[in-house]
Amino acid sequence: MFSKITSNIKVSVVPEYDLVNSYPAENRYVFKYHISIDNESGFPIKVMRRKWLIFDVGFGFTEVDGEGIIGLTPELLPDTSFNYYSNVMIKSGLGTMSGVYLVKNEDTNEFFEIEIPKFSLFADVLTN
Repeated sequence: MFSKITSNIKVSVVPEYDLVNSYPAENRYVFKYHISIDNESGFPIKVMRRKWLIFDVGFGFTEVDGEGIIGLTPELLPDTSFNYYSNVMIKSGLGTMSGVYLVKNEDTNEFFEIEIPKFSLFADVLTN
């Protein structure tokens, strides 16, 4: 598990290689990742946007930026969590992901970023 706390909001990631949906012969390595956002602050927040930086060894960086998370803009009261799964495909089977969420303090309407910890993507099939 990879975790990071920003402004008393904890983001934890558990990545997993998806053997079933990967096709190494076609340079298609799929990874699932489970994310938990824990609002340990004293105020409600709303996740407005996410921005990912995906590094694929030998193929470079890709940036993904968009509204919400998996089509949602979740609201988290203090001491609550939001959990979701998503996936990513890379060509080399080896890489990393990191990013930020843009969140809004629902009490003050102020926006700020919380970090998504950098985590590794490593296809198990590469170890022989």
